[in-house]
Amino acid sequence: MKKHNQKAWLFVLPVLILVAFNALIPMMTVVNYSVQETFGDNLFFWEGLGWFEKLLRSDRFHDALGRQFLFTGLILIIEIPLGIAIALSMPRKGFWVPVCLVTMALPMLIPWNVVGAMWNIFTLPDIGLLGYFMNHTLGINYDMTQDPLAAWITIITMDVWHWTSLVVLLAYAGLVSIPDAYYQAAKIDGASNWAVFRYIQIPKMKNVLTIAILLRFMDSFNIYTEPFVLTGGGPGNSTTLLSIDLVKIALGQFDLGPAAAMSLIYFAITLLVSWLFYTLMTKDDLN
Repeated sequence: MKKHNQKAWLFVLPVLILVAFNALIPMMTVVNYSVQETFGDNLFFWEGLGWFEKLLRSDRFHDALGRQFLFTGLILIIEIPLGIAIALSMPRKGFWVPVCLVTMALPMLIPWNVVGAMWNIFTLPDIGLLGYFMNHTLGINYDMTQDPLAAWITIITMDVWHWTSLVVLLAYAGLVSIPDAYYQAAKIDGASNWAVFRYIQIPKMKNVLTIAILLRFMDSFNIYTEPFVLTGGGPGNSTTLLSIDLVKIALGQFDLGPAAAMSLIYFAITLLVSWLFYTLMTKDDLN
């Protein structure tokens, strides 16, 4: 019987320890808080699944979750097609290739809190360049601090500006990996541009688009810094996404039990939807 050398696992051990320290231990702390109530001084009282039941019946939780799904849905509907369209229009060879790639990457290099602060100043109705232009030049009543619709348009536009580049770069990587032989065969057959896109480019980009959709879903569904800095969840609670509401409960109200329960439900929803996305987009590969 052949013996296998298991010493290679020693190289993985530091990674496992790091993951345990950075993920599993904090997760266990959250689980501990989610089933208990505390009134300070490290005094804990068993709550069981009470926090989970109250949250799942809470209108506040349902409203915040609905706003979170609405935001993520709009982001995916806009950024995925827009990213593919921009990638298709980018050159494949020549001097402009690195110029376009660097230009596309620039928004992603800006820290999240700086992005929110930039757009906050940019869109203020009196001193912001966009706000002043919309109100005083075009005559459009635009005030994200008072109008919920304007606030939603602003946070959506901000995220599209910030993260469409990720979809562009992934889609472009998929496009340039397609061999020229496919395009030559399509040209010989007289295929239209739409046929080339549908039967060659989209199937060949499927893997990178799966990654793009998963990354954009997880990031947009858990987004916090940019919209919080931009609108603070206002006006009112119109842009209070689930992530913002979670921080308000945990740090603003210091209700650690409900916040821990909400974070676990939040985590479970993210995992479930990500799994559904992945399963649906790869089901043909598994057959």
